[in-house]
Amino acid sequence: MRTKLLSGFFVLVFSTLGSADDGLTQGTPKLQSAAALAFGPNGLLFVGDALGATVFAIDTGDNKSVSNKPVNVERVDGKIAAALGTTEKDIRINDVKVNPASRTVYLAVTRGPGNGQPAIVKVGHDGTIEPLTLKDVRFASMKLPNPGKPTSREPLGVITGMAFIDGRLFVAGLSSEEFASTLRAIPFPFKEADKGTGIQIFHGAHGRLETQAPIKAFTPFKIGKEDHIIASYTCTPLVKIPVSELKAGAKVKGTTIAELGNGNQPLDMIAYTKDGKDYLLSANTRHGVLKIPTTEFATISAITEPVKGTAGVKAEKIESLTNVRQLDKFDAERVLILVQTDTGLDLKTIPLP
Repeated sequence: MRTKLLSGFFVLVFSTLGSADDGLTQGTPKLQSAAALAFGPNGLLFVGDALGATVFAIDTGDNKSVSNKPVNVERVDGKIAAALGTTEKDIRINDVKVNPASRTVYLAVTRGPGNGQPAIVKVGHDGTIEPLTLKDVRFASMKLPNPGKPTSREPLGVITGMAFIDGRLFVAGLSSEEFASTLRAIPFPFKEADKGTGIQIFHGAHGRLETQAPIKAFTPFKIGKEDHIIASYTCTPLVKIPVSELKAGAKVKGTTIAELGNGNQPLDMIAYTKDGKDYLLSANTRHGVLKIPTTEFATISAITEPVKGTAGVKAEKIESLTNVRQLDKFDAERVLILVQTDTGLDLKTIPLP
């Protein structure tokens, strides 16, 4: 059974942004943080506010492609800091996403120490950097029920990642439920948010079942004809979770299909196709950028016993890519990466490996 990329990420469930039934109203969203980003159709930007336990949908108006030019900006952290009136030592970049409608790059930023102040920053094809204006925009918001409490280890753990799939915003993070690791599927336009689905996994490197560790990175993926979430956790199990099982209040056990190495934390993950084959690309703190073939995702045996080292689906380390902190698909042939260098952070657009 061949695996395929999940299609229809940006299926329109409403005719166009700006219609009376899109749920957006004019105003100024009150963000307490910007932990995660995701894009819907027509430049609709979702912002995960972990400290406020709220997700926002913001009409950016950025829905026309003006260039196919790659985005390459050296020391982007310093330039973002200058645009925000501070220094690069005073900002943290929490997430990076490419708007598929325009190829403009958006970054979720914290300015200042501790919880700081949130900002969304845009980077254009010409390298122009400017904050996204949030005053008097069309937006909607949804408060998450039963959020987990921020901790020193997981200050933004209430929302660790998001993706918009076929009219629903999928939100990973921590809740106050028995299974703290939670996936929520929130229909858009927003009406209500249920308490989500508790996720349990078997972590081979730790040799036990886990329900408290949040998903650190995930991507939508279709295995055969069934939609899945492919998720990765600290230390680094790779897990498949059927979307059909994500129901309000349910407790679901994900299937662990790989252990990619202990002492490691996944940072970001995308799915892509190259030369007719499907892969995942995963950026990690210790193991660098891993290219993971998906051909065995449907058939490989679940990991249910303790593991030393690696096991399950094999991954190839891309030796040429080091110190990658974030990544997102730029288009069908290219990936955007945020890279740590000796002088700061660079944005680069490179061919998919």
